[in-house]
Amino acid sequence: MNNFTFKIPTDIRFGKGQIECLAEELHKYGNRVLLVYGGGSIKRNGIYDDVMKQLSGFEVFELSGITPNPRVSAVREGAKLCKDHNIDVILAVGGGSTIDATKHIAASACYDGDPWDLVLDRSKVKAALPFAVVLTICATGSEMNCGAVITNEATNEKLEINTPLLYPRLSICDPTYLYTLPKIQTAAGAVDIMSHVMEQYFQPNDEAFITDVLSEAVMRTVVKYAVVAMDDPENYEARSNLMWASTVALNHLLTVGKGGAWSVHPIEHVLSGFYDITHGIGLAILTPAWMEYVLDDKNKHRFARYAREVFGVAQQDDMLAAKQGIECLRMFLGDLEMPSKLSQVGIDDSNFHLMAKEAVRTSGISSRAYVKLTEEDVENILRGCY
Repeated sequence: MNNFTFKIPTDIRFGKGQIECLAEELHKYGNRVLLVYGGGSIKRNGIYDDVMKQLSGFEVFELSGITPNPRVSAVREGAKLCKDHNIDVILAVGGGSTIDATKHIAASACYDGDPWDLVLDRSKVKAALPFAVVLTICATGSEMNCGAVITNEATNEKLEINTPLLYPRLSICDPTYLYTLPKIQTAAGAVDIMSHVMEQYFQPNDEAFITDVLSEAVMRTVVKYAVVAMDDPENYEARSNLMWASTVALNHLLTVGKGGAWSVHPIEHVLSGFYDITHGIGLAILTPAWMEYVLDDKNKHRFARYAREVFGVAQQDDMLAAKQGIECLRMFLGDLEMPSKLSQVGIDDSNFHLMAKEAVRTSGISSRAYVKLTEEDVENILRGCY
């Protein structure tokens, strides 16, 4: 088990009605608030009204229209608003895209250059405005970590900014705010949660037993409740378990004692950077293909353990169990109504070579991943998904 430091300063308020603490907590940082949100669903489902009731004593400025795969152009707009209006605190109301954009805005508001500089060189992040979160989609875990993924639409780059300065000060996680999510968002979010855990589970160091057991529990939780939440969207138990699974999946708890580069996410980031597809859908297509490509006699025990502990596979032979586990994952993704091929989401093979090159260039997939992958390997995995 590797050495680690574990420190998470985010104040999580979990459960129905926790929005009532928002005004008191935000007042700790000042009176001028930038409210950041997406395409307007929070106005249709009543969450916007709940938030504005809490903000009645504040001077509020708004930045709406944050898109999935949030763009650096929106970050530039948000940073300008913060500087022009002397914003004290930012409030993100939404899912991972809105929160990620808010993190980058918080840092860019304290930087004199272009926001993309901070993505290319995170050492330039010297300060950030405080920000809080009202979570409306469970998927990325951005509500309790210090990372954000931003797309530069001019270059098709989708890269991460990550620094301890970007932990949310407060995150309100009310499972009832998930009740109106469309099925596709519930499903794609579940895939993202599962993928986050798998990226930490399949690592070069697989001796951190307690971390692995926690990871298996989170993955079983997603398998147990994802379809339930799709079919019964106001099932509080399903929504609350998925919401907490999302937070635990990527708040660093499941990576302690392990460490190494991720494998599928770097490929998907390039994929959605080029084609702007939903992140969870890209992961659903890529993950089984990656598993099949890297499975061999050296790692079959690990994949077999995954199959047995997550899906209850009883097969005693490790290689057969591993293959059954991959098939169980495919069946689970089918139950979530996820596509299984890139061609199903309108992506052809014209950019595979370029995308493979970019995935290797922008990540540690060729040097620190569970199974090291070359550009040729990544291209083969993409072709296996076509």
